[in-house]
Amino acid sequence: MALKLYDLAAADAAVRFSPFCWRARFALAHKRLQADTVPWNFTDKDAIAFSGQGKVPVLVDGERAVHDSWDIAVHLENTYSDAPSLFPQPGGKPLARFVRNWVDTQVNLPVLQLVIMDIYEQLHEKDKAYFRESREQRFGTTLEQFAQAPDKALPRISQALMPLRLTLGDQPYLAGDQPAFADFIALSVFQWAGSVSSIALVKEDDPIHDWRQRLLDRYPAALQDSNFKRSQSA
Repeated sequence: MALKLYDLAAADAAVRFSPFCWRARFALAHKRLQADTVPWNFTDKDAIAFSGQGKVPVLVDGERAVHDSWDIAVHLENTYSDAPSLFPQPGGKPLARFVRNWVDTQVNLPVLQLVIMDIYEQLHEKDKAYFRESREQRFGTTLEQFAQAPDKALPRISQALMPLRLTLGDQPYLAGDQPAFADFIALSVFQWAGSVSSIALVKEDDPIHDWRQRLLDRYPAALQDSNFKRSQSA
């Protein structure tokens, strides 16, 4: 049975902007697995009710439904153990866990402040009220007040990315000589921003820029059914 991945989409179904879905996409590509991607909108809760919750990504693998990008990666690692590892030993899973915690707590927030209005403007009309209400409740302010202009957001993003930048100055990937899930977690930030905004998060002379291009060139299958092109800026 073919794998199926429910993937967050904007009004244009080719705009896939969830960083967590991007992590799952690259994990599948790394494992050399093909999945049918299903564009999903925020208010399409019924479509994934079978998973027991209301968020994507959701991976359907045979009779099993797995949600959360981390759990999807672990499932793929355990189920398809003969394919390239997402958590190469020694230390692959602890490294990926650290990168996940760093990205989710230090990087995602300033990136969201940079692109949140781009996301809102590209949402399906049926999702806009839900997105505004849920995010404004979460942040305790309006979307417009939460958003930050590039001159404020980009320096914060650059500072937050310093651990990635310094590491890639010494090695080609976060996981070492070969990419792994730790790399895909960090890459998801750039796929997320680049799917909805033309603002580059890093300059072309930044080691992060070349790292990202290496990953996009290596995993073209991860970009299927999306509007993302390898030539887009980081």
